[in-house]
Amino acid sequence: MDIDFNKLTNLQNLDEEIKQTTLILEKIPLQLKNIDINIETQFQAITQAQDKLAQNQKKRRTLESDTQDIKAHIDKYKHQLGGVKTNKEYSALLKEIEEAQSKIDQKEEEIISEMLNADDIGEEIQKAESKANEAKEKLSKDKEALILKKKELEEKNKELTLKKEALIPLIPKEQSKLYLEIFKTKNGIPLSPVIDDFCSMCQIRIRPQVLNELKAETQIILCENCGRILYIKKKSS
Repeated sequence: MDIDFNKLTNLQNLDEEIKQTTLILEKIPLQLKNIDINIETQFQAITQAQDKLAQNQKKRRTLESDTQDIKAHIDKYKHQLGGVKTNKEYSALLKEIEEAQSKIDQKEEEIISEMLNADDIGEEIQKAESKANEAKEKLSKDKEALILKKKELEEKNKELTLKKEALIPLIPKEQSKLYLEIFKTKNGIPLSPVIDDFCSMCQIRIRPQVLNELKAETQIILCENCGRILYIKKKSS
């Protein structure tokens, strides 16, 4: 029986294309997930800066509240000055007022410092928002391109599968059966061309008698070493 190696090699080429497109397709879901994570990470910088601003505002409110409490104590001390009867008491109240005023000055300096920090944080938020929006725009385009690529590869795989399904019936049943059996055990590569008298897959030298049988193309011959279907690769003219 003559062996049509053209059909067998075409079948293997189709299987190899299907394998390659499938491998790419299998990676796309993770790539899409990573894009979403990247976008989310960009916006986390905004959230972190907003949290810093919230802490800043909370600290300022606390400082302002403390300042008001201290001022209330000063007013109380000043009111008490009119009722003291000794110089010692008067001096003690003046010292309390002086110390309280010193605390107010310190608190007010801290408030000013926090206000300056708030300005810096505000700029940080604006920069983070600008950077995140730019990144989102770019990453969203990357995502759209990846989704389009996925669709194109799925269509390609369908076309390749249809071609494969149409080709298999054209190959003698015993040959296609053997091909599919080897396909399962040899990582999807059932055929191995003989190049310069060597099996190209396992690099074992093919015996002269086997080479002559291969050239006749009247029977399926398996590599004695790797078990794949051997065929003579025609040299391009």
